[in-house]
Amino acid sequence: MASHYETIRTELDEHGVLTLTLTRPEIMNAFNLRMMHELVDAFDKSDRDDGVRAVVMTGEGRAFCAGADLSSGEDTFDYERRQDAANRSPKRKADGKVDYSTEQIRDGGGRVTLRIYESLKPILAAVNGAAAGVGATMQLPMDWRIASEKARFGFVFTRRGIVPEACSSWFLPRLVGMPQALDWCYTGRVFDAAEAKAGGLVQELVAPEDLMEAAHQRARQWCEQSAPVSVALSRHMMWQGLGMGHPMDAHKMDSRAIYARGRQSDPKEGVRAFLDKRNAKFADKVSSDMPEVYPFSKPPRYS
Repeated sequence: MASHYETIRTELDEHGVLTLTLTRPEIMNAFNLRMMHELVDAFDKSDRDDGVRAVVMTGEGRAFCAGADLSSGEDTFDYERRQDAANRSPKRKADGKVDYSTEQIRDGGGRVTLRIYESLKPILAAVNGAAAGVGATMQLPMDWRIASEKARFGFVFTRRGIVPEACSSWFLPRLVGMPQALDWCYTGRVFDAAEAKAGGLVQELVAPEDLMEAAHQRARQWCEQSAPVSVALSRHMMWQGLGMGHPMDAHKMDSRAIYARGRQSDPKEGVRAFLDKRNAKFADKVSSDMPEVYPFSKPPRYS
């Protein structure tokens, strides 16, 4: 899935692991509008490419992503006054007040986070350095976070006079618990990788020189002997389950998925391989063979 990007780089290896690298090292991979569009495009391509089995996301240089690009100065978060204001001015109601249902006010980090959440491929963050603001929140819908022992994290929004973004008010408490999420967001402080792991944000810590090999090893474990369609469905079943109100909702989803999947070729191959004591060769493809029960639910329109 070779593509030309300005702010990111993609590399697919022989195991089907796509490495997605943020490439603005001169400003610590700061997030801007172009990076937003390029990340969304890269995940669109990843979902369509059956050669991609898993994604590892990291940053070039000494940072993962240090947060929003602050080159617009004090107008960085004032969409109507910043440098790209022509593309960000919201609609107005008859009384002149902002129409908050307009697409133009949507948070760019949230667009990326939602696209990552919707991914059909599992995603692992390899946090090589500073991860602050959107650099921290874009990781939350990823499936595993492995960090260099030198990595640093910060939900710094209150220290910039803004609020948590990129859907982090939904993801962060679910991942680390409400008290921990509130402490990190109230203080806005930057904390080290050991605290991130102790708080449940990070699953693994490794020496800096071992980061990418450890990340790729984990990604390979996810896809070496697993059916791609089953991985995609499992990912969405688990994430959507976080918002369910009763286990009966999960039972309905499970039942439909098992029934629909059972009619496809992969389960038959999986059973044959088990009985034959060999590795399965799964043929169903994410690009064309997701069962009719997927998507399990459709997100509401922005309003």
